[in-house]
Amino acid sequence: MRRFAMKALFTVLNLNRAERTRIDWDRAIIVMSTAVTVGLIVLYVFGKWTARW
Repeated sequence: MRRFAMKALFTVLNLNRAERTRIDWDRAIIVMSTAVTVGLIVLYVFGKWTARW
């Protein structure tokens, strides 16, 4: 029983370490698209504010 518990513990620790190094592409894409959208809105408001456009 002790050997099984140690194997389970090491398996869980290895899975947690693998998840930390893996990039969550869905979250990265959402963050980048939100940043681009906010940037475009800021540029639009800045252009209207300075009356250059």
